[in-house]
Order: sequence, then C-alpha cells, then structure tokens
Amino acid sequence: MMTSFDQIRREAKTKGAKRLVVAPVTAATDLSTLSSAMADGLVFPIVVGDGKAAASWLDREKIPAAHLEIIEEPDGGKALALAIDMVKKGTGEILMRGSMGPKRFFEAVLDREKGLLKERVASLVSVFDPPGVDRVTMATDTYVNSFPTIAEKVTITENVIRLAGVLGFASPKIAALSAIEQVNPAIPSTMDAAILSKMAERRQFGDVTLEGPLDIDCAVSRRAATRKGVHSAVTGQGDIYLMPNVEAGFLMAELSVFIGKTPMACALMGVSRPVVLNLPFVPAENRATEIDLAVLLCGRL
Repeated sequence: MMTSFDQIRREAKTKGAKRLVVAPVTAATDLSTLSSAMADGLVFPIVVGDGKAAASWLDREKIPAAHLEIIEEPDGGKALALAIDMVKKGTGEILMRGSMGPKRFFEAVLDREKGLLKERVASLVSVFDPPGVDRVTMATDTYVNSFPTIAEKVTITENVIRLAGVLGFASPKIAALSAIEQVNPAIPSTMDAAILSKMAERRQFGDVTLEGPLDIDCAVSRRAATRKGVHSAVTGQGDIYLMPNVEAGFLMAELSVFIGKTPMACALMGVSRPVVLNLPFVPAENRATEIDLAVLLCGRL
C-alpha cells in the first residue's frame, strides 16, 4: 500500500509521460501545477484555449515550446467540449480543469452522453497523508453527491475500493460513518451503513472489511470503541471513511486540511478517464499529487 504522497509520486514517475489535456485556458489560468509534473516526466500537456496565455506561461517558466501542444479555441465551452472529446477518443489520457467554475465543469464532464460518466454516479475521494500514520487514508464522498441514496452509496463504495486497489490496498478496512455507532431508524445514515456492512460481510464488495455504523471516535480510536463495547477489525485501523453525506464529507476534508494541517489531494471516481479537478479547497502544494493520482489511474478506471 502507498505510505505517503512521496511514494505516490515515485510510483507515478515509473508510468511514462501521459497526455494531459487542460481546458479551457485563459490568461487567468494557473498552470503552475504542471511544472513539477513536466519536470518529472509525468505528463505532456495539451492546452486548449488562449494560445497567447499558454505561450506566456512557457516563457515565464522557461519551458521549451516543444514540451507542450497548444490548440487555439477562445470559447471556453467549446474548448472544454473539445478536450473531453479528445480524452474520450484517446488523443489525450487525462483531463484537467482550467479556468472554468467547478459547477459548469462538472456538468460537462458528468454528462451521461457527451461527458465521461461511467458508473451510476461519480464521487470524489479525498486522499490524505496524515502525519504519524504509516499509510495514506481516504474519505468519500467529499464533494459530488449531496445526499446519496443507498444505491448511490453502493456505487460510491465501489468507486473508492477501485482507487484503493490502485494505491496498493489489497484488503482495505472501511468505516461507514454516522453520528452514532448503533443502528437507529430515526437516523437514516445508520441504516445505510448497516446495509453496506451486511453487503460487505457477504463479500459483495470483494476482499474488504467494512463496518458500520461507526461514529468518528469509534472509527479512529480502538480505545474509544472498546469503551463503547464496539469490537471490530476496522476501529482504529481504517483505510477508508465512507461519509453519510456531502456536508459531513466536505467539512471533514476541510477541517483535516485547515485545522489538522493534513496534506490532501482528490481523485474523481466513477468516470471513464482520469480528471484533475484543481478544486480551490485543495492546498496548492498538494495539487501535484492529484496529477500523480491521475497518472496512476490511467487505464485502470
């Protein structure tokens, strides 16, 4: 299993340069994330949008023009549509968001006919490199699905298990979180967690250990779980945390980053090609890791 973001970068460097399509690009687009990825031979960027803006960035970074392809398309919507089509057809291998708001970008990428949506739903996995922990950990869904149904949670679970496999987790331990550790019909997320737990018990998710419902203290502390009479292989050893809804997921991710000072990168799952989202709540110093994750996901979605 991957022990750190540094190990993820080292593994990504063994995969060869992938064709990464950025769109739409304008004078406001921050392309700095690409610099280290290009220096390490991870990507060959294809920039769709304002060619002058891309050329100016090349000059500032002192990058030879031969190390990047520019496709001129001043209309942002058309630039993104072209980029998605390129990735779908294999001309590009990774899609990266340029200067377009996340909502509009998601609408295009997750369009069932013209976009990249592959599964019942897409979901965002936040990958953490927590200090003092001997492996990376994951939480989902932290951005896409506001109040997922149990059917959608099944797909969200399958999505994160796929990413865990790419990161070397052969038998991941998964905590399905809720407000309490007991099944209570008055709290629907405890019912969903119990269903997911039973499905995992019957190996419907493959070789995983999934327990739920668990509240956060039982999930992260075996001592707390023992005090509450909860005995599980997951308590205190979770690799993946399934969030009850996006409110809990997004807040947990942001609290981990801004208060816990935990490095975080994100991966969009449930799509047919890797997508680098460049979301504003991901620390700038960790956005290169999102490219690393996309490189590792090439051909494995």
